[in-house]
Amino acid sequence: MAMMVRGVRGATTVKNNDADEILAATKELLAAIVEANGIEEEQVASVLFTTSPDLTAVYPAQAARDFGWRRVALMGSQEADIAGGLDHCIRILIHWNTERSLDEVQHVYLNDAVRLRPDLYPTNKIVLNGGNEQ
Repeated sequence: MAMMVRGVRGATTVKNNDADEILAATKELLAAIVEANGIEEEQVASVLFTTSPDLTAVYPAQAARDFGWRRVALMGSQEADIAGGLDHCIRILIHWNTERSLDEVQHVYLNDAVRLRPDLYPTNKIVLNGGNEQ
């Protein structure tokens, strides 16, 4: 298969709008994505980090620099403030040069972010405020 640019997604959540907590969670997520896919910095075209509107304490892209990614292009943005959106959420999109097919790419969702991809986590039960499972 020819080399292609693939998007590798992941998301996680934090409990508080705290810089140390956001950076630790972002670094954990980035490490999990890299490990699941065998990604090396040299193969990465760019990385987009987004946060939900309630996370303002730090740029999560700083975690990639702390992770050792010094040369890759990083960009941060804020998600749209949508009613019912997932609070305290950090998302990562890695643009990865690879020969892997789309089916071989492993996306990673941690903590409460598993609810964003029920297709990847079919056994996950979301408990609504009234105590009913969805």
